[in-house]
Amino acid sequence: MKRSEKEQLVSELNEITQNASGLYFVDFTGVTVSEINDIRREFFKTNIKYVVAKNTLIRKAFEGNEHFESIKSILKKPTAIAISDEDYIAPAKIIKKNSKNNKFSVKLCIIENQVYDASRFNEIASLPSRNEAIASILGSMNAPIANLVYVLDAYEKKLQEAQTN
Repeated sequence: MKRSEKEQLVSELNEITQNASGLYFVDFTGVTVSEINDIRREFFKTNIKYVVAKNTLIRKAFEGNEHFESIKSILKKPTAIAISDEDYIAPAKIIKKNSKNNKFSVKLCIIENQVYDASRFNEIASLPSRNEAIASILGSMNAPIANLVYVLDAYEKKLQEAQTN
C-alpha cells in the first residue's frame, strides 16, 4: 500500500468514525476468509461498515480523539472495526452471533461516545435493537386502543341482540 493510499485510508476512517453511533473493535484472529465474507455480507445488509486496517493506521486515525488512550491499549492483534451510524446494537448482535469458539471477539466498543470494554459486550448484545425497541413501544401503545375497539364491538353486538329480542 502506497503512502498516499494509507493517508487516504486514515482520513476516511477518521471521517467515518466521527459521526458513528457505535464502534466495535474486533479481533478476528483464526477466522477463515469465507467466515469473514459471510460476516461482511451480514454487516452490509444492515448498513454497517466493516473496516480492516493495520493497527498503526487505526492509531493514526484516532489520534486526537478523546478515547485515543483506550483505543491505543487494545491495538495489539489484528483489528477490524464495525461502524454503525444509526442502530448501535445491530453490530453487537451480528458479532455475538458469529463469535464461535471465541475466534471473532470484541476488544472494545464505543457507543454514543461511551467506552465499554469486552466484559460488557454480552450485556450490550442482549439489548433490543432500535427496530425491536420501536416495535415494542408501538405495541404497548396500540394495546389499549385495540382493547377499546373489542369492548365497543362487543357492546354494539349486545345492543343489536337486545333490539332483536
